[in-house]
Amino acid sequence: GEIVEAGAGSELKPGDPVYIVPYLHCGHCIACRAGKTNCCTSLKVLGVHVDGGMCEYLALPETHLFKAEGITLDEAAMVEFLAIGAHAVARARVRPGQRALVVGAGPIGVGVAIFAGLNGAEVTVLDGREDRLAFASSLRPVQHTIRLGEHDVERMKDNTAGEFYDAVFDCTGSPKAMERGFGFVAHGGTYVLVSIVQGMISFSDPEFHKRETTLLSSRNATLTDFATVMAAMRDGLVPTRAIKTHRAPLWEAGERMAEWIRPEAGTVKAVLELEPH
Repeated sequence: GEIVEAGAGSELKPGDPVYIVPYLHCGHCIACRAGKTNCCTSLKVLGVHVDGGMCEYLALPETHLFKAEGITLDEAAMVEFLAIGAHAVARARVRPGQRALVVGAGPIGVGVAIFAGLNGAEVTVLDGREDRLAFASSLRPVQHTIRLGEHDVERMKDNTAGEFYDAVFDCTGSPKAMERGFGFVAHGGTYVLVSIVQGMISFSDPEFHKRETTLLSSRNATLTDFATVMAAMRDGLVPTRAIKTHRAPLWEAGERMAEWIRPEAGTVKAVLELEPH
């Protein structure tokens, strides 16, 4: 958005373009003191725990506003979801030459794939929808796409000489997929649960120990991850034009969302704006 009004002494001034960090943290709990503001014990996320940003005006603490210098407002609107992907990749400590598997090619999975590739990994994307796989295959960091189904494990074995993946990221929001993903991790590899579900998941303990799997959760993103996304955008390393598949004025959101959620719409990310182009 753009700053309309700022308090006395603020570094921000009216007209400044900014991106918003929507994770309102307390700043003093055990997680915040450790720099893990993304999992603050009293975290309030815009649009989840408190009213979100689909409105004309929004009052926020300056600690959660940052100048969007060198990028467009459309790109500033995409920083947050991409930061979730950047955070997951940072959690896994993905390195050049590693193999990374992203399960689920929705917006979050796309973000993970982009930043895993920027970290030098050979990226494979697994999904059940052909349109999402087609989009993923158009991204420069993605080397392989695999259709979820009867022969998907065989494809993974063929692509990795039977070794599977150094880092596996679940971005599905499906308990069944999350449980199945344990079997895609290479010996000594890392499994990152980016998606979250209401309920329990289970896994084979003998297989888990045999591989000495590192299991990680990944929640939201830190200020460092936002800065990582900003730097990549400024350097032209994020295909923001391709990711932004749809747009509409804010007042059409209700009817447009009903269209955008249909698989045949091919939505990756839709941008709502106050003034249509």
